[in-house]
Amino acid sequence: MGKGGSGKTTLAALFARHLRSRPLLAVDADINQHLAAALGADPAAAAGLPALGAHLDEIKDYLRGGNPLIASAAAMLKTTPPGPGSRLLKVVEDNPIYDRLVTDVDGVRLAVTGPFSAEDLGVACYHSKVGAVELLLNHLVDGAGEYVVVDMTAGADSFASGLFTRFDLTFLVCEPTVRSVGVYRQYVGHARDHGVAVAVVGNKVEDADDVAFLRAEVGDDLLCWVGRSAFVKAAERGRFRPIDELEPDNAAALTRMQAALDARPKDWARYAAQAADFHVRNALAWGNDRAGADLTGQIDPQYTLTH
Repeated sequence: MGKGGSGKTTLAALFARHLRSRPLLAVDADINQHLAAALGADPAAAAGLPALGAHLDEIKDYLRGGNPLIASAAAMLKTTPPGPGSRLLKVVEDNPIYDRLVTDVDGVRLAVTGPFSAEDLGVACYHSKVGAVELLLNHLVDGAGEYVVVDMTAGADSFASGLFTRFDLTFLVCEPTVRSVGVYRQYVGHARDHGVAVAVVGNKVEDADDVAFLRAEVGDDLLCWVGRSAFVKAAERGRFRPIDELEPDNAAALTRMQAALDARPKDWARYAAQAADFHVRNALAWGNDRAGADLTGQIDPQYTLTH
């Protein structure tokens, strides 16, 4: 995630391409749906990808499975956690959700939430579409050497749902500017209240002064940085080269990101507790009234995901 225009979609695409020989799922959860194009999809084809947000009822019905705590798929919220009888997802497997809604883009398996359309104006919130991603991640079990890369909405919009807690590590893309550092401070102020791990990746770094500025502003959170790139510029003009042609220093940054992610321990108990917390918040704030039932009863306090 990061400030709008910081390069987070570009970096998400580079990181996904770096990981594409591994079990991988990439998800575009940004209101500006550009990840497919950044991965090399033809713009017309990218605009026609099947959208998670348009198939939310089907996603709920599949994930609910035989969970006796959930009366119906219609009673599921975006925050509903899995429980006994729920269908869980692996990063790579055959299931009807992936079959219908995941598309191969130059070797990267990609799902998209779908754009904010004219029909949504004045009647819908984009986070209702992102809710499909939150549901998927609540029910997804990944192991060592498996990856899910999500391009998030810009800035503080990420905090409009519990989605920001669903990751082992958040890479905050930060330009060497005061405005970009301001988004970093705002983000970590919220994220660390929830135990969310954040690593800063500098972008558009041109010289030692840029590195010094970032290090002074974000301290030990600075993991690595990406410089100006002819490889990226070519991709932005529609000329996609093999990822092994990325400049060595920039490729080293992607390797550093992967190593930092691989080093993060799995804490399934905390993950389940956070899912339950946000589900209770949503149920009490609006879900119970809409459903005419107490949806906090969908939580099994003994249930924890394990690989």
